Amino acid sequence: MEKFAQPGDFCPNEACPDYGKVQNDQQRNLQKFGKTRKGIQRYRCTTCGKTFTETYGTIFYGKRTAEHEILESLALLAEGNRISTVARVKGHKEDTILKWLREAARHAEQIEDVLMAEFRVQRGQIDALWAYVRNKGGKKTIPRPKRAVSFGAQP
Repeated sequence: MEKFAQPGDFCPNEACPDYGKVQNDQQRNLQKFGKTRKGIQRYRCTTCGKTFTETYGTIFYGKRTAEHEILESLALLAEGNRISTVARVKGHKEDTILKWLREAARHAEQIEDVLMAEFRVQRGQIDALWAYVRNKGGKKTIPRPKRAVSFGAQP
């Protein structure tokens, strides 16, 4: 069974010689480097000296809202609720929830695992959610049939 890389397993800095190399127990170039004010673990690469948090590269990076709150909002959308309904119930702006939804689409595989495990969202609901995200933003117009225009009597 494949295992996803966890925070602190590799350096996310593309300029680092150890970029993308998953660390093992004998060879670790990443060290825990304190925590943020919100309690998020911070790491430092001993090779390049860059620091990053455990949420770097996820939909939770730089968010002020709790992870559970974001996931709960996405689960409500997957169950078929409208963005306006979720915004009213959760107390967030519609634009914010739509932004979370678009970011979640870029991390679809990981989000699906969490929604199905923790929020009991079904596969069909998730498929409908991604179809909704894919179609969001573009106007859906139904082409009208063209009528023949007559400009008087034809000879």
